Amino acid sequence: MTGDYNDIIYLPHHVSPTRPQMSMRDRAAQFSPFAALTGYDAAIRETARLTQEKVELDEQELAVLDRKFQLLLEQLGQCPQVTITWFVPDELKQGGRYLTITDVVKKVDAAARFVLLQNVGRICMDDIVEIEGELFDYLE
Repeated sequence: MTGDYNDIIYLPHHVSPTRPQMSMRDRAAQFSPFAALTGYDAAIRETARLTQEKVELDEQELAVLDRKFQLLLEQLGQCPQVTITWFVPDELKQGGRYLTITDVVKKVDAAARFVLLQNVGRICMDDIVEIEGELFDYLE
């Protein structure tokens, strides 16, 4: 065999007398990929995350909701249980998402425009798009 490395090819592997030998895992980690742009993956995930646009209700739908709020005010003493769907704005980007929950209504404040639920807390009346429950069965 003749070549450029003939003088060193059969020499024993060098082992340092002063430094500990690196584990195979640590050696492999030297060659693993790294994130050159810190936060880039998170930014891509955030951009890809979908949000919904808030639906604007027409006059007829708003009138039905107002009637339901009035019925809730009248029946607060009976702790009515309702299912409410409302819009929650996204904190990071335009749009948001719709949540639906069934809970007991504790208070309806028409002046401050909120509904207080037993477990959820305050929901802005302007964000509510639908209210359902036994209380409203005869309206439909």
